[in-house]
Amino acid sequence: MSVLWEMIPILLGVLASPLAIMALMAVLLTRRPEANGLAFVAGWALAVSATTLGAYLLLAWAGVDADREPPVWMIPLRLVIGALLVGGAVFTYRQSRGRIAAMAAATTPEEVAAAAPQLPGWLTSVSTFSPARSMLLGFGIFALNPMNDSCSVAAALELRQAQLPPGVGLAVLICFVVLCVIPFLVPVILVVRKGELATPLLEKVKGSIERHNGTLSAVFLALVGFSQVRTALGAL
Repeated sequence: MSVLWEMIPILLGVLASPLAIMALMAVLLTRRPEANGLAFVAGWALAVSATTLGAYLLLAWAGVDADREPPVWMIPLRLVIGALLVGGAVFTYRQSRGRIAAMAAATTPEEVAAAAPQLPGWLTSVSTFSPARSMLLGFGIFALNPMNDSCSVAAALELRQAQLPPGVGLAVLICFVVLCVIPFLVPVILVVRKGELATPLLEKVKGSIERHNGTLSAVFLALVGFSQVRTALGAL
């Protein structure tokens, strides 16, 4: 089950996304934290499910399977994913601290959009969060991030090419999606249970993320990227 070890850095690369965590913290410090937080997590879950399961099914349709000879385009695909993730790791390490700091201070959709420029312009059309906007934010901050999408495809690739019994690969992928969502649900549950008493803890979390998560995210993304490059070169 070496595939599980390959999946761990991919999972951590998704979970350590500093902008996503800071966006959730911003949503949880709004006037409607419970509804907005749950909506954000729902959007995040939908994006993770759509990209990861979509990639898995698309690869199955394309004939990627452990029992078949890998298609010729698998090597360049892995190289592209590896390059994106390694490049994203360098970018995250060198330039994201400013964006993380901006996200840490964000209290409105305009400020969130300024800190995460991959988000579409409609986010700036309102000055306050609503559950609908929060859900779209959760979806967009995952689905419109090329590094997150690359992690989704990498996870699907590992499972499609792993020697697993029928149905087990899809089950592991579903577990992967669930594990990508649960950590984002924890602070929301905390807010639902404790209300305003959770605010000091959320502020501490924001500060910790601002200091450390950019580096952690860069490390995990680099690990996944180099792993994809190594696998591609090993198949030559």
